[in-house]
Amino acid sequence: MSPAHARSHPSVSILLPCRNAADTLDETLRSLSRQTFADLEIVAVDDGSTDGTGRVLDRWQASDSRLRVLSTPPRGLVSALNTAADAARGTILARMDADDIARPERIERQVVMLVHRPDLAACGTQVRYFPRRLVRDGARRYERWVNGLIEPEEIDRDLFVECPIPHPTLAIRQTAFEAVGGYRDAGWPEDYDLVLRLWRAGYRLGKVPAVLLDWRDGPSRLSRTHERYRPEAFRRCKVHFLGEHVPERRIVVWGAGPVGKAFARSWLTAGGTIAAFVELDPRKIGQEIHGAPVIAPKEIRRFRNTFIVAAVGHAAAREDIRTTLRQAGFTEPGHCRAVA
Repeated sequence: MSPAHARSHPSVSILLPCRNAADTLDETLRSLSRQTFADLEIVAVDDGSTDGTGRVLDRWQASDSRLRVLSTPPRGLVSALNTAADAARGTILARMDADDIARPERIERQVVMLVHRPDLAACGTQVRYFPRRLVRDGARRYERWVNGLIEPEEIDRDLFVECPIPHPTLAIRQTAFEAVGGYRDAGWPEDYDLVLRLWRAGYRLGKVPAVLLDWRDGPSRLSRTHERYRPEAFRRCKVHFLGEHVPERRIVVWGAGPVGKAFARSWLTAGGTIAAFVELDPRKIGQEIHGAPVIAPKEIRRFRNTFIVAAVGHAAAREDIRTTLRQAGFTEPGHCRAVA
């Protein structure tokens, strides 16, 4: 990093948890050193690393006082994030992972968005996975989907499909972060949990319409190895927050395939009830799943006062369901939500 004097109250604090990241940390810190927005600090938490992470951090800290290094025993990602947030001095908190690369304009463009959009509590950016040879089809689909959600209304509409803000791109007002209680470990993804608590509190989220983060993919990513990021953990998270907004926790599940059945199981386990399943396959219509009848789409008007969950895995199928529901007089998100 180029020499710089740290301000006592920088505008932006970048939260950088690190655990055994010596192989990638140089590249990450180099990308942060090249940010066009200079009024920032980097709060790096070395979460009990056993490789050369500490030496890398010390070397970079010696050349730029904007980097502050905190060392802790190995307590885990959520604890490291909250340690960094507690030490942060900026009015905007920005996330960064120790194996990703921020494009030079990333922080500047997010600051500009938050300055000019006082209605937003936080914003993300578009992303590009790398190295491309390791990026699986599922990740490429997620990349296309998440990059297509820009405005608050788009993000809100697909909020329960997947996490609509790639977490390493998050920039959030410190006041909003504190208002919802910071990070917590609830047994499901901490990033999604934070986004849904912001939504529950009435905050709006946006996204800079530009790829400003290169997001490293590969088999060793925490999201592929930790039980907190398994599909069933995501479902429990969705069910928890959606259940708070569904009258009597009673729903119609549109989709009797693997996605619909898995969501239904989580919903029932959490104490909800299912009025019916909607299915196109004539072989399933008239049967029962979990004690609820399987009906054809034409019968959906019978359930005008029951919340509908469109639980299918393919984006095109979700859009078909949304079109059918609109034509039947249902509004989203008032009467229905898409999940996956």
